[in-house]
Amino acid sequence: MINISPNLSIEPPEIVNFLKHGIQVKQVCLNLLHQRIINRAAQQRNLTVTPEEIQADANRQRYEKRLEKAEDTLAWLADQLLSPDDWEAGIRERLLSQKLSESLFSKEVEKFFAQNRLDFQQVVLYQIIVPYDKVAQELFYQIEEEEISFYEAAHFYDIDERRRQQCGYEGKLYRWSLKPDIAAVVFGSSPKHIIGPIKTDLGYHLLMVEEFIPAALTPEISKEIMERMFKEWLASELNYMLHNQAG
Repeated sequence: MINISPNLSIEPPEIVNFLKHGIQVKQVCLNLLHQRIINRAAQQRNLTVTPEEIQADANRQRYEKRLEKAEDTLAWLADQLLSPDDWEAGIRERLLSQKLSESLFSKEVEKFFAQNRLDFQQVVLYQIIVPYDKVAQELFYQIEEEEISFYEAAHFYDIDERRRQQCGYEGKLYRWSLKPDIAAVVFGSSPKHIIGPIKTDLGYHLLMVEEFIPAALTPEISKEIMERMFKEWLASELNYMLHNQAG
């Protein structure tokens, strides 16, 4: 039983039923199985998390949440329906997952990066998507003739509200995050050059590169690679577990 307040509680079956009705129970079960796999693999490798490491991470979270006093932390935990032991257990599991990931794949990151270097090229990209080819063609010519800027065209005509508000800004994107045909065109273009129209199932695209960023093995990319490899390993281990169980 989980106590929401002194006079209000929720029984575990209610939670399970709610997850089922929201089609969320499968993901929760998969997460639980992933944790079993992590715990078993960590034990096989004699990986542990020390009390000092848990305390350091707890202090980091308290600093980020501005929980300066012990009573502030306890109040926050109570609001999250957690006990201090629950919080520490969650920290332990997350740190153990990080340690296992590093143990398995830290030495493989450079090799993976070298083999997939092109995928880690980045581009600062702007985009306009409109529903009709004629509109896209007209906007292309207006931008080329400097009757309207790319940013203004995105602000007034894009089908997506977020892109309209950001004047077409899509962000800093990896090559692998783009569809292969679009990636080939984008990375074969020049900065400030208008690309398109390109037709997809979303509509007609006009694109503009602001900047190309060469691939480099930064700490952030190293972390992303390790996380990707760890997720793939978890999926493989889970499939193996399910296959053996079924057999």
